[in-house]
Amino acid sequence: MADCKTGAEHIKSLKDGRTVYIDGELVDDVTEHPAFRNSVKSAAALYDFQARPENLELMTFAPNGSNRRVNRAWQMPRSYAEMVQRRKALQAWATVSCGFLGRSPDHLASALVGQRMGIEVFRRHGADRAQALIDYFDHASRNDFFLTYVIINPQAERGKDWGAQEEDLVARIVDEDAAGITIRGAKMLGTSSIMANEVLVANLQPLKPGEESLAFSCALPMNAKGLRVLSRKSYEAHAVSVFDNPISSRFDENDALMYFDDVKVPWERVFVHRDTDMCRAQFHDTPGHTYQNYQSQIRLSVKIAFLAGLARRVTEAIGTTRIPSVAEQLGCLAAQVGMVNAMLSGMEASGTQLGEWYVPNKHYMYSAQVLTQDLYPRVIQTIRDLAGGALIMLPSSIDDFADPALAAIIHKTQRSATMEPEHKVKFLKAAWDAVGSEFGSRHTQYEMFYAGARFVTAGHSFRTFDWNAATGLVESLLSTYDLASELKQRH
Repeated sequence: MADCKTGAEHIKSLKDGRTVYIDGELVDDVTEHPAFRNSVKSAAALYDFQARPENLELMTFAPNGSNRRVNRAWQMPRSYAEMVQRRKALQAWATVSCGFLGRSPDHLASALVGQRMGIEVFRRHGADRAQALIDYFDHASRNDFFLTYVIINPQAERGKDWGAQEEDLVARIVDEDAAGITIRGAKMLGTSSIMANEVLVANLQPLKPGEESLAFSCALPMNAKGLRVLSRKSYEAHAVSVFDNPISSRFDENDALMYFDDVKVPWERVFVHRDTDMCRAQFHDTPGHTYQNYQSQIRLSVKIAFLAGLARRVTEAIGTTRIPSVAEQLGCLAAQVGMVNAMLSGMEASGTQLGEWYVPNKHYMYSAQVLTQDLYPRVIQTIRDLAGGALIMLPSSIDDFADPALAAIIHKTQRSATMEPEHKVKFLKAAWDAVGSEFGSRHTQYEMFYAGARFVTAGHSFRTFDWNAATGLVESLLSTYDLASELKQRH
């Protein structure tokens, strides 16, 4: 057995009989199906990356009492130095997909790390539920699980409370006994669920008194009896080839609706039980929400650098790099990359101790969220502006190169001062895949809304900002003068 989890082990673990549907059909094996197999291989590549001897120390650590190493995403930092050490591992993992695997295994591991740090919040809810979370964290971390989550309810009638929606729409507790609870209904978005080992089911959206049947949190294996996974359209399945679609053909992490058809959950996997406020507290009174979104900013730091590199290569391909206005746009992109990294460093350096654990600065993290969800579409638009028509007139597919006559025309017309025609086509197809394809459009939408609509992220920033300090500066200025003394000086 290797010192840590490998890609082959992960692929084997996904051959578990899970119930996944796409295009109206039940999938026999997600690791072999043309809609998912390349993305599954990309997930496996993450584990192969960490298992390389030269990466083992960077990427993994040995939990107390364990002889086998696991990814540093499961590490609970006790200091600023340990936080930086952990972040470097997560950034290295993100480079494997150029940041396009938004729900890579380190995302949910980070969420659970934060919740485990805040175990006292669960203990106030109940000793049994707290122990269930502790035991599950130990189990998931020691096995280096790839976890996903479904924490959002299906969009339905916005004018109604969640508890007043159509029956069996929103996942709820429909029964319970000495063995556990039974849940029925739907949750989303299930990103990366196709290639995950288990799923955390919870509620990030606010619940009200009276909605206690909806107020639960639990963890389930992806092959749980009664769990049905309805995949969205697969961009991987519609990719022509790796040459034509190098990103979407391999890094389509997929999204899916999960329907729980009377799924039984044993008590040892139930973390919140019929407590509407605890559903909120699970994320916001623990560092769970902070850590999971801190991970998102770590991944984004890699993705935004990739996009800046893409922009630079576009200008080199079409020979515009030295035009002053183009250099200005590239300089602004470079500054935006620097801003994302600076915010990341800031939330780490300004972190605080929570008991024995070190936690990133929550307000700085939310500030970064607000700014980057606006930044991403602007970066995409900048690349489109820089590329102009270069992304449009490309060969229809790799098969054009197989015809000698067509290949000759391509070599004549796809010219560049810095790239051979074949490489120029290869590069521009990659650029289009990232910014203009249906896959690329999904990523723009994802980066804008994965953390919630603008009013949600701005609300987090509003409630975590030190308004007393800011308004105190105003009052301090006002205290340095008054009307009576000013009038006296003037008259």
